[in-house]
Amino acid sequence: MKGFRGTLVDFTGDPRTQPGALRHVEDGLLMVDDGRVVSAGPFRQGSGLEITDLSGRLLVPGFIDAHVHSAQTDIVASPSASLLDWLERHAFAAEARFAEPGHARQASEQFLDELVRNGTTTAAVFPSSHPQSVDALFEAAERRGMRMVAGKLMMDRHCPPEVRDEAQRSYEEAKALIRRWHGRARLAYAVSPRFAPTSSETQLELAGRLLEEHPGVLLQTHLSETESEVRWVRELFPWARNYLEVYARYGMLRPGALFAHCLHLDAGEWDRLAAAGAAAVHCPGSNLFLGSGLFDFGAARKAGAALALGSDVGGGTSFSMLRAMYDAYKVARLRGLPFDALDGFYLATLGGARALGMDRQIGNFEPGREADFVVLRPDATALLARRMSQAQSIEERLFLLMALGDERAVEATYVLGAKT
Repeated sequence: MKGFRGTLVDFTGDPRTQPGALRHVEDGLLMVDDGRVVSAGPFRQGSGLEITDLSGRLLVPGFIDAHVHSAQTDIVASPSASLLDWLERHAFAAEARFAEPGHARQASEQFLDELVRNGTTTAAVFPSSHPQSVDALFEAAERRGMRMVAGKLMMDRHCPPEVRDEAQRSYEEAKALIRRWHGRARLAYAVSPRFAPTSSETQLELAGRLLEEHPGVLLQTHLSETESEVRWVRELFPWARNYLEVYARYGMLRPGALFAHCLHLDAGEWDRLAAAGAAAVHCPGSNLFLGSGLFDFGAARKAGAALALGSDVGGGTSFSMLRAMYDAYKVARLRGLPFDALDGFYLATLGGARALGMDRQIGNFEPGREADFVVLRPDATALLARRMSQAQSIEERLFLLMALGDERAVEATYVLGAKT
């Protein structure tokens, strides 16, 4: 058994709706055995255990990035006029390179290095449409003991031949990947149609069939990222009342479904998404970078939808979930809506775990949870240290880490109780 001494911060619920959900132990001890949390509480002298002294640092549950593209690391910060232009000019070409297994392996290792450097221990990932891109990511994640969700992109139209698959082939390839990886170690498969416009109705039907045939498999896709995309969906699927209806018809609106962006939903779509137990993944960094729109926290909260945060690299320009929190804060302020550090840290930890349906495994320091955690330095930069010296509460300290922190604030990342 091992102990880690430091300032413990986690959540028992959503602080926006549950007062007292923040747990804070200023001089705390996190006890870990065989990769799981045994206890989290005040430090007491004389335990006689092996203790790593991290006094003065904050220990928080490992960050959860609920939407990120492992095949797009090489195109981070590639400007473009719009989302669709960005896909055609940058994303498809980057993803085409993952047809080569050696590139897929090397790029997957570097991608996971970036996650760990930024304190992210769990992620929902889009590799490419090539099965070897999924194999490479899962192999690397398994070696590191990381919790990872991923699936091959399904897209059989409106994309270059180098990344296009065929509906039946994509179905068969996904089945083989599910058999090989889902439930192995800390890995989970997600059926992953890129977005409705790049899949034929036949492919969407087969994606829904995969979900029916394999209970427990997740679904991840994009929804209403830009107004032009919404108009395109209306042209391609004239029978649908709205964008969400396309996914609903093919059995994809369900618990375990992660819909990235959700910027241009109407009230009915929000209500339906929430009632189905699906989750919206807010990706503020990429939304701001590509000029896609401003997420409506008010509508999401009114509907009671499950929410998580995503970096959305490579549309997003940082792997840091601290940056994602701060971008979310700025988006909410532009909307005239409340958002504070507790919202940000909750969404990047327990909120993300709930969205993934994994809050019994990760997300806080409850006994029995997997011991993934991040060590944050309040004095990581001179400016942070100066501002922290004036902070009067844990809420202020968390806000400063959110607003002024980045990967430099991450002193260490632990996976299953081991420094990685």
